[in-house]
Amino acid sequence: MKLRLFVVPCLALALFTLAFGATGAQAQIGLYLNPAAIRISNSQKDTGPFAFLGDNITSRFFYGVTMGGYYDFYHAAKLDVGVDVRDTIVHGNDANLNAFQLGLRVAPKPTLLVFKPYAELAVGDASSKPPTSSVHRSNVTVDGYVGIDYPVAKHLDIHVIEVGYGTAKTINSGNFGGAVAFPASKLLSFSSGLVFRIR
Repeated sequence: MKLRLFVVPCLALALFTLAFGATGAQAQIGLYLNPAAIRISNSQKDTGPFAFLGDNITSRFFYGVTMGGYYDFYHAAKLDVGVDVRDTIVHGNDANLNAFQLGLRVAPKPTLLVFKPYAELAVGDASSKPPTSSVHRSNVTVDGYVGIDYPVAKHLDIHVIEVGYGTAKTINSGNFGGAVAFPASKLLSFSSGLVFRIR
């Protein structure tokens, strides 16, 4: 958690500097704050008050927001490459998951379509809290994302849809003295909204 408090302002400052320190043709930044839904599932049922998904439940939707920004640092005729910093905060079953990630983003430039597709591979820290405790556990999360943006103005895109899939080990009864070791949960995420672009 302390790492996030240090990293987020530093990355925001770096993105701001890159955006306004480079020429218009080089700098491209997008900032977003979008509603998000994540279906979290596990192949094994957990029981008791510390069950992250709920007592004897193997899957549940969590809802919240995804916020972040990307910076495209490489531009070619048919491809943009950049980095994306994101933080996703979702809640369900009185539990919560906070995933802070850094990703490599690739955006091809289609010649006939107005839509702007992209793909991303992101890794980071997933902090989860069960419904009946203030204890948080952090584990590595790895996710792949694909999405489509639609430009509606010079500095505004509609974030039509983004779908992500990945894994993260969420907190469970085994963390509170239980004898069972639980596998990593599967994360299927959806988000849409707006992207504000700075060029």
